[in-house]
Amino acid sequence: MSFFQNKNLRVVSVLGLSFAFFAAVLPNVKAQDVVTITGVGSSFAAPLYQNWAASAVKDINIKVNYQPLGSSAGKNQIIAKTVNFGALDMPTSIEQLTQENLVQFPTAIGGVAVVVNVPGVKEGQLRLTGDIIADIYAGKITKWNDPRIVAINSGVTLPATGIAAVYRADGSGTTQVFTSYLSKESANWKKAYGSNTSIAWAVGMGGRGNGAVASMVKNIQGGIGYVEYAYALQNHLNTAQLKNVAGNFVAISEDSIKAAAKAADWIHAKNYSVDLIDTKGADSWPIVSTTYVLVHAENKTSQEVTKFFRWGFEHGDAIATQLHYIPLPVVVKEKIEKTWEYAGVAGKEAKAK
Repeated sequence: MSFFQNKNLRVVSVLGLSFAFFAAVLPNVKAQDVVTITGVGSSFAAPLYQNWAASAVKDINIKVNYQPLGSSAGKNQIIAKTVNFGALDMPTSIEQLTQENLVQFPTAIGGVAVVVNVPGVKEGQLRLTGDIIADIYAGKITKWNDPRIVAINSGVTLPATGIAAVYRADGSGTTQVFTSYLSKESANWKKAYGSNTSIAWAVGMGGRGNGAVASMVKNIQGGIGYVEYAYALQNHLNTAQLKNVAGNFVAISEDSIKAAAKAADWIHAKNYSVDLIDTKGADSWPIVSTTYVLVHAENKTSQEVTKFFRWGFEHGDAIATQLHYIPLPVVVKEKIEKTWEYAGVAGKEAKAK
């Protein structure tokens, strides 16, 4: 039964996790005054939620325990009501939102970087295309000096090193975004593998979470992987240029992610579901995604969750920018506030209608 069908429904969620991912220091706050909320899901969004949580606790007395177990875990655990919010990097269908009485809202926009470890190749020097990456992950291109890679990298000496493809072993929204990109770029990939949070990879090895993939690529000569941009920077990884739909090779950066984000049609998007892959624009990065949060409608603890994210929207843009995420436009934040009010999760500080 959805909140659209029964506005009187009340569900009290149970805090089922004790693992504290974020250790917050509370010098001026009595322990009994602090409310703890738990979340599970996207490792893509973990750096942002970690930093928001560390700063927000002293202002709103809410401590956030968050486990970056992947988007699939985020959806499954919020549906099972073992956490207060689920975080994922792909939108949930209106049918499932209604069936599970869930409310969905975006929190930030980020880019997925293709990271490589190719001997002798400098940072940002390597050029790749979507169809070449698809054939690497399909096992059709196995050496870094393959003629198709050499052809688009004039002036770069590419070694005969074997390519070690790294993918996410857990159910991952980042994988959904990456394989959606490959499906748009390669008809063969779309037919053989498609896009999902987890797929039957043809070759390679898996790591759990963005952090594990970043670490594996960094330590495996010949490696290639895909991670959220902040992980590429934090781990000092070599990022590849990609050819966008305008035909230009672009490097991943805040500017190229912003250029792609401009294409989002938030006004007409149902439940904030926007597609930011392969957007138009001469400078657009082709693999960009919105990250989302799910909470239960008409739920008291969900009001504490929205209180935390309201703090992030009002005070956390600078933190988001420092971490290389793109903050949501003001018009989207205003729309989210109305969504919370309608769903009965806006909390004590809800704005007057």
